[in-house]
Amino acid sequence: MTVPETSELRWRVVQTAFALLVLFVWVQGRDVAPTRSSAGERFRNIGFREVSAEVGVEFRHRSTRVHESVAHIEPQIVATGAAVAVVDANADGWPDLYATTSAHEKPNALFVNRGDGSFDEHAREAGLADLNREGVGCSMGSVWADYDGDGRQDAFVYAWGQSRLFRNVTASVDEPRFDEKTAVAGLEVWVNSNAATWIDYDKDGALDLYLTGYFDEAFDLWNLESTEIMHDSFEFATNGGKNLLFHNRGDGTFEDVTAETGTGNRRWTYAVVAADFDRDGWQDLYLANDFGTEELFFNREGKRFEAGTGLDLEWESKSGMSVALGNVLNDGSHALYVTNISKRGYLFQGNNLRVSRVPDERGFAQVGRGAVVDCGWAWGAQFGDFDDDGWQDLFVVNGFISNSRERDYWYQMSKIGIGTGDIVQDAANWPPMEDRSLSGYERTRVLFHEPVDAPVYVEAGESVGVTDESDGRAVALADLDRDGDLDVVVANQNGRLLIWNNETVLDHRWLGFELQGTESNRDALGAEVVVHSSVGAQVQVVTAFSGFSSQNERRLHFGLGAEPGPVRVVVRWPSGRADELLEPELDRVHHLVEGSL
Repeated sequence: MTVPETSELRWRVVQTAFALLVLFVWVQGRDVAPTRSSAGERFRNIGFREVSAEVGVEFRHRSTRVHESVAHIEPQIVATGAAVAVVDANADGWPDLYATTSAHEKPNALFVNRGDGSFDEHAREAGLADLNREGVGCSMGSVWADYDGDGRQDAFVYAWGQSRLFRNVTASVDEPRFDEKTAVAGLEVWVNSNAATWIDYDKDGALDLYLTGYFDEAFDLWNLESTEIMHDSFEFATNGGKNLLFHNRGDGTFEDVTAETGTGNRRWTYAVVAADFDRDGWQDLYLANDFGTEELFFNREGKRFEAGTGLDLEWESKSGMSVALGNVLNDGSHALYVTNISKRGYLFQGNNLRVSRVPDERGFAQVGRGAVVDCGWAWGAQFGDFDDDGWQDLFVVNGFISNSRERDYWYQMSKIGIGTGDIVQDAANWPPMEDRSLSGYERTRVLFHEPVDAPVYVEAGESVGVTDESDGRAVALADLDRDGDLDVVVANQNGRLLIWNNETVLDHRWLGFELQGTESNRDALGAEVVVHSSVGAQVQVVTAFSGFSSQNERRLHFGLGAEPGPVRVVVRWPSGRADELLEPELDRVHHLVEGSL
């Protein structure tokens, strides 16, 4: 190892000391005491059951392999790629599943719903199976939308290497078909990506594509010429892959507008969600970044994006994995849940639960307390009202690398963790992992919002039957069997795709909404639905990407509790139009077309 110049070494020591001091002070101020509730009676009629095998879903993720020069820490490098998206691929009104694996020559899977909550696998016939090939790349996930406005959901599969665009040309619900359009669309670009989203950033009705970078795009991870591929800081890294924005020209092609829109940051982005946080009518971008702070980029009238400052995000350098958009106070405000790393005795960052006060120019309020903060090495998470009581709960998966139960890598990790700059950046300096685990075998958490107008959660995973200890990555929500409650799909790294069927039996009411834009983009991405009832003002946004490497069913689901009282619904469309629905029929899904109310 080359010894740095004396002045440079001193500066690195100062940087490290400052980072450790900030971390120490921040952890001391966090309330991480567990929140407790009477689990016995509260969860008596609430439960989940894992049903993947019985509904015909048999799928296992496999990690890719990388160049031999970094093989000694390969488990850390290749620890992502297990992803799932919920989409109606054949337009029959039933939610289907697209799951990715990452190993070369292993196929991705498209599970098509039979119309009863069970599935048949159709990826190869559909043209979506064989995407993981040497010289091309490996799948990291997918994000679906109708980019050409023909009423069918198209697929963008983001990858390490060449991401791929597929146009939906399905003519029969029994035979889903997709044609690749990557080259024709102008999207042939090498990016080591872990996330992407569709967003109509300029409100022209055509969906644009935002593609994030993780490892620098200069690296072909299977054919490395250098081992200096890692982050240059555990707290403030800026040497990740470049994020890109592609404008949809409306003719099936895209143009790279990254430079002129100011969206090309290099912060090791793991997740992104699009919503109008400042309520100015334009969709903004919120990023969860590994090795650094979260970021909010404000959309300035469809011309540029401007990094937000003074939002109370700058002083919490973390390891942002997932960003889920939800609602925790029932006051019409947005909430964000960003997962991080928590390992007592080594590194306790804690998950962030933030309530947006951006429209009032007050940034974000950190309201995470108790069980919601400490979920281990947390990855994918989603907000959803699992018991239909009118308050959004959280489903969180976790665990990094589950290997030996006797040998642990945290000591080795702490040694490299005090390094800075090129010491950390060079994978050759990292201690070999061998067969060690790193925050492995961590149980999935199910956090229920207490029925009070405060962000109080109780962890009840074991009480409701969720006891899995796989290395979870993606979480996606959908009513797979159309019985009126939210089921959960989990993609596990080097593990099985799991389906948790919601078997809750409660006398609670609910509403569902499927939105179709006319002046706005057809998928109504960016639309907000506010449901006013006895439990307050619940707000949800139609999004593409949400959580970590996942996409929920686009249908919005609202629980209303046992006695919702008068119900009023307001839809704020991306075009700026607002529609109102008074006294909607409960316990059913409403299909709303922009301007038809």
